[in-house]
Amino acid sequence: MSSEDKDIRILANTLDPEEMRVAIVEGERLRELFIERMWERQKSGEIYKARVESVLPGMNASFVNLGDGRNAFLYLNDARGHELKPGGDIVVQVTKTARKNKGARVTTRLSLPGRYLVLVPGSQDVGVSKRIERDEERLRLRSIAKELAKRESVGVIVRTAAEGAELDVLESDFSALLDLWKDIEKNSAKQSSPCLIYRDLGLTGRVLRDEFSERVFEIVTDNEEERSKVEEWLERYSGGIDCPVSVHRGNVPVFELYGLEKEIEAALDQKVWLKSGAYLVIEQTEALTVVDVNTGKFVGHSDLRNTVFQTNLEAAEEIAWQLRLRAIGGIVVVDFIDMDYQEDRKALVQRMEELFANDRCRTKVFGVTHLGLVEITRKRARADIRSILTRSCPFCGTPSRVLKEDSVAIIVKKFVRKICNSSRSESLMLELNSRMGEYLSETYLSQWEELFERTIALRCSDSMGWDKFRLDFQGDLEALERRICQLQKEGFVVYSTN
Repeated sequence: MSSEDKDIRILANTLDPEEMRVAIVEGERLRELFIERMWERQKSGEIYKARVESVLPGMNASFVNLGDGRNAFLYLNDARGHELKPGGDIVVQVTKTARKNKGARVTTRLSLPGRYLVLVPGSQDVGVSKRIERDEERLRLRSIAKELAKRESVGVIVRTAAEGAELDVLESDFSALLDLWKDIEKNSAKQSSPCLIYRDLGLTGRVLRDEFSERVFEIVTDNEEERSKVEEWLERYSGGIDCPVSVHRGNVPVFELYGLEKEIEAALDQKVWLKSGAYLVIEQTEALTVVDVNTGKFVGHSDLRNTVFQTNLEAAEEIAWQLRLRAIGGIVVVDFIDMDYQEDRKALVQRMEELFANDRCRTKVFGVTHLGLVEITRKRARADIRSILTRSCPFCGTPSRVLKEDSVAIIVKKFVRKICNSSRSESLMLELNSRMGEYLSETYLSQWEELFERTIALRCSDSMGWDKFRLDFQGDLEALERRICQLQKEGFVVYSTN
């Protein structure tokens, strides 16, 4: 592969265990963002020894206890070959993480993904990724998979990354997965239900397993421990692909250095401007996502038909990008600008199918409806970044969104770390929103003081926006105490641990 084709950089921001983030940057633009918070860990892929709580034949379903305080939903079709009785044990794998008022969805059809293969215990089926298109390569890989499956009486699915891989590489991946499955079986046999018996790789490991390719020219982490893990993973699973791994040590955080914080902020906006001057409005609801395409400032340079068609094509490219970036899944309805010609509508749908062809989440584009809408379904593989980072506004009671309290806390913590790294001051004070100040003082203030070895005070102000804050003071302890006394005399609420 030529250097021009190596256009992807992977950035891992894992310095703070409260929030780990991995970004895939393609051509200097954020393509995908993976976020995992300590208290909202993704359960998808985890395997549990569960206890059956109830069986509901009328719903063709069962509820099982995973041991985490919330029952999971098991379709009876996903439990074929298993006799379900209340109080009985069953080994299940999470296929959909719980969200809002919906519990996790689980299946008894377990699968263990590796770099090149997926091991499917309890099955003898063999499959090859549809993205591998060359017939001779598909036949070669299917033959290898059949031999491996027959050898151990398990199912094997060949992943896209296996294209061109040598036999010994595939056998090594298979052996590692088989050893993992044997460990899971042993763990299950000696544990009582309900309990977790297998947890997938950490965030960076999962992203590398699923996304690493020859196109990746650099991986950047922000701590030595993570670099060691990445290098270990590459040595074991990269298939000989050479990729440098570096550690960013500067005072400016790695995501900020590469301009990703602004891109993440933009990914939370409803309005997305296109280069032509047209724009999209993306509205996410519980049931579906609606995308409206508007010509905006774009008036075109030729006839109306061409202007509309070119605007819709540009919008289609951006929609495909935004769905991936925002991790939007489920039903998506796009209201393109009306097109009078059937050939234009067909060309638009065909282009959208091409754009989604390389999307790892299964996506289907339906034709244009009588109302001129294009319907899309995209597999919901993980929580979208809007639901992770934001919540409904606690002030106005409208559908508008603001950052979650924990999201603001993480941003403030990074700001404090930056100050502490660049200054030896004994203490500091932040000015922020009154409700946010109260929340941070109750939840995080003492932790931060211990972590950063500083005295930290929070000055509350009703004039500050929900997620706004600034450095009010930094200096020695005596000066901080004088500052606090002065503010309290003026009627300000100041939180401190002293």
